Amino acid sequence: MDDDMGEKSEAPTPRRLSEARQKGQIPKSTDLSAAVDLIGATIVIAFFGFSTLGLMGGALRRVLNFDDAILNSQEATGLLWELVFRGLLVMTPILLVMAGVALVAQLMQVGLLLNPDAISLKFEKLDPVKGVQNQLSRKNLVKSILNTMKLSIVLLVGWFFVRANANELAALPALAALAGMGVLGYLAAELAAWILAMLLILGVADYLFQRWQHTQDLKMTKDQVKDERRSMDGDPLMKAKRVRLGRQMAMQRVGQQVPKADVIVTNPTHYAVAIRYDEANMRAPRVVAKGVDFMAQRIRQVGMIHKVPIVERPPLARALHASIQEGQEISPEFYEAVAEVLAFVYRLEKEAAA
Repeated sequence: MDDDMGEKSEAPTPRRLSEARQKGQIPKSTDLSAAVDLIGATIVIAFFGFSTLGLMGGALRRVLNFDDAILNSQEATGLLWELVFRGLLVMTPILLVMAGVALVAQLMQVGLLLNPDAISLKFEKLDPVKGVQNQLSRKNLVKSILNTMKLSIVLLVGWFFVRANANELAALPALAALAGMGVLGYLAAELAAWILAMLLILGVADYLFQRWQHTQDLKMTKDQVKDERRSMDGDPLMKAKRVRLGRQMAMQRVGQQVPKADVIVTNPTHYAVAIRYDEANMRAPRVVAKGVDFMAQRIRQVGMIHKVPIVERPPLARALHASIQEGQEISPEFYEAVAEVLAFVYRLEKEAAA
């Protein structure tokens, strides 16, 4: 029934997720990014706040203490450049840190992703009718409701904080200016910490929701999964045909090579390796055929028909099957073991001939 209705009940495959990522369709929470950016801004202000006030205060004193009532062009230019220089000293480290925090916030969610399509000019986005339709869509309506709820939560946290500290706020007018600023700064820092913590919690929750929604949007029908598997692995009928042809070719190779072998080393049931050695034309014995289970049984059958000696050496059979390909000479670590087997076979042949 699900297939007939085309219900998307299957989890997205890695290929579908990769294609969506290449198109820029990735789970991302703007709330989490905004929360991390605000936390970064708060930390920057806490570290650079006093130095920033000092630099800006110095610039203000420079302007207020200027003696001449009328500035000539040279003095005005020098004063302007001094103000620009002090402004750059104040803003450059703050902007650099904020840019780094924003980059980290994006990399935490998205990772490294370059998507030229996302920055390409698309004229359909300039259509005012579509723009109004998008703003009035159900998705944007739900998003607006959620944003209103988040703002309400933040305002509620602020209201509870002000209510809990009403006595300290009411006592501020009775304090000296410096003491009042200290209490006000402490309360402001505490309020900022509560609000930022709440924003971070909401941002993480929104990110988890975006990941879930992204998975739901990319879900596939069973037919789509089958089509994708078919496109990656090929048509199952053609795949079965290739397997069958490969098996037939292996059988033909066994029928051609095993009769030429000098010995067949077996496991005795699961592995079989046919070895041939021509002292005049080969530097070392060569594996002419090998197989497991059914193929091993076929090698033994062909060997018995053509009276090729079969020797049981389980460790050697497994090692040769794992290490040596068909048509290759054995490697030096097998010389002694294979020479022992061949010597045993040649001795039996001599005894039988005598």
